[in-house]
Amino acid sequence: MAEAQQRRLHKAVDDMVHGLERELIRKMQGKMFRCSADCCENANASMEEVHQCIERCHAPLAQAQATVTGELERFQNRLQRCMMDCNDRAKDAFHSGVKEPDVKIKADSCVSKCVDDHAVLIPSMTRTLKESLTSIAK
Repeated sequence: MAEAQQRRLHKAVDDMVHGLERELIRKMQGKMFRCSADCCENANASMEEVHQCIERCHAPLAQAQATVTGELERFQNRLQRCMMDCNDRAKDAFHSGVKEPDVKIKADSCVSKCVDDHAVLIPSMTRTLKESLTSIAK
């Protein structure tokens, strides 16, 4: 059961990332490439000026990617901490004499709760990321 929930959570996160890519990041990529091409069209600019211009064009996309990566890492870290707590609780229960099948049931239940608790965070994480990416894209 917990594995199926984890797959659903993974799919929900993937769907969120793909949605952000389609709605916002792809537009930022197009803007970055057009901007970079404009930099290269400036015949009066030195090689260094063209390079700096291209770097400026790439900066918003790099910032957007770092924002998404950071948010996903924080989400993953929180989920991992929750699951590690489940693992610790299961070990403690096992060492205190609780029978293995009961420990497994409690551990699975704990992991399921972690997944459920984190699944409900995805819509707010999506809103936060959309707001951040929209402000970067301006």
